[in-house]
Amino acid sequence: MNKLNQLHPTAPSQMKIRNAMRRLYRERQLWLISIPMIIWVLIFCYTPLYGILMAFVNYIPGKSILQSDWVGLTHFKMFFDSPDFSIVLRNTLAISGLSILFGFPAPIVLAILLKELSNKRFRKTIQTISYLPHFISWVVVASILFTLLGNEGILNDLFMRFGIIDQPISYLGEGKYFWGIITSANLWKDVGWSTIIYLSAMAGVDSEMYDAGKVDGLNRFGLIWHITLPSIRSTIVLLWILGIGGILNAGFEQQLLIGNAQTREYYEVIDTYAYKYGIELGNYSYGAAIGLLKAIIGITLVFGANRFSKKVLDTSII
Repeated sequence: MNKLNQLHPTAPSQMKIRNAMRRLYRERQLWLISIPMIIWVLIFCYTPLYGILMAFVNYIPGKSILQSDWVGLTHFKMFFDSPDFSIVLRNTLAISGLSILFGFPAPIVLAILLKELSNKRFRKTIQTISYLPHFISWVVVASILFTLLGNEGILNDLFMRFGIIDQPISYLGEGKYFWGIITSANLWKDVGWSTIIYLSAMAGVDSEMYDAGKVDGLNRFGLIWHITLPSIRSTIVLLWILGIGGILNAGFEQQLLIGNAQTREYYEVIDTYAYKYGIELGNYSYGAAIGLLKAIIGITLVFGANRFSKKVLDTSII
């Protein structure tokens, strides 16, 4: 076979092309169905990538990007040299890190607890209640937080009635409370929705494995540790990789709605900074550079986390 390949070096490539054409012919119906979606992706996902050039030019609205003055990495350097860079990066990593630390295991734990409930009606009720906050807009959530945590809110009123405090605490006006509040709000809003993914994965676990585990003497905790968690490991790893890749996505709406001038030092993240100093001030190239930098770091982290997972856990996306 090696001699044949040496005599005909193009044989392997031709073989691959033939196999690809045969597979394409066998799957022609699926490809025909997928054509509208492929066209949609090309138009709305890949064509706008042309706008990446805005990060490298001094863009002026009403003027073509290609006609704008080329400035190279100037906008990136401006961001790194900005006095707000360290604060913005710290807040972004802190809020995202807390969300991963508490928000990643929480839906796994909730999914396991729901699965262990024997009363189906009660389980469905709890599941419905847990994922309903996902459909509440951040405007409503911010209103709830102001009602609960405001200077004249319910929490301060209760504490003062019971004599726990003498003066109202400005939970939303002091930066030291902001990270905890935003993490709790994110957790409350998204934990139920994320639980659905893990419940779906658990539904695919073979019940005979649990029966075999019981025969081997495993208790309920043992069944969870040795059967349930290993069976959904691929799902856990996939969501962990995506979570690491989105570590710079610390939020946008919640910061703008809940944050204020007194807590800016703790709520300003990359997205809000790019919006304020890029969009609001009309410096679109500066905002595009920040967004592109964030996307590059996110993609790098995804591939890095995927490679780490493949080597250590022998599980990866690709």
